[in-house]
Amino acid sequence: MLLHMSNSAGKAQSTPLHSVSVAGAVVREDGRVLAIRRADNGTWEPPGGVLELTETVEDGLCREVYEETGLKVRVERLTGVYKNVRRGIVALVFRCRPESGIEQLSEETLEVGWLTPAEVSDRMAEVYAVRLLDALRDDPAPVIRNHDGRQLL
Repeated sequence: MLLHMSNSAGKAQSTPLHSVSVAGAVVREDGRVLAIRRADNGTWEPPGGVLELTETVEDGLCREVYEETGLKVRVERLTGVYKNVRRGIVALVFRCRPESGIEQLSEETLEVGWLTPAEVSDRMAEVYAVRLLDALRDDPAPVIRNHDGRQLL
């Protein structure tokens, strides 16, 4: 899904400036959350990726989590909306429960792990760690945060 921004000078509509991605905050019964170490840059992040044009948000989320981890999940609720203001990426993060499958690696994934909240904070950049930590909150209202790709704004 791409969004268009209007120009303040009243000119014609600008080119698409945003992409929409999804990520799963997959939480086990013991409170640990699913994370992957990406093959392209070696960083730890929640599993997820960019939505394909014809898929629903939930289908895209389930596809991304399965492709990167081998796990099928049940989507529970939206926990946060995060915008990278430099790159124009809007990420929707959903709390999920694991349903079936066995953790496995993919071309995109070097490691799959179930991390404690403390391990999430230690291993992940702030802009990714906060997505999982926000999903662990008891408050059902989604959080809305902006960041520059490195730090929250």
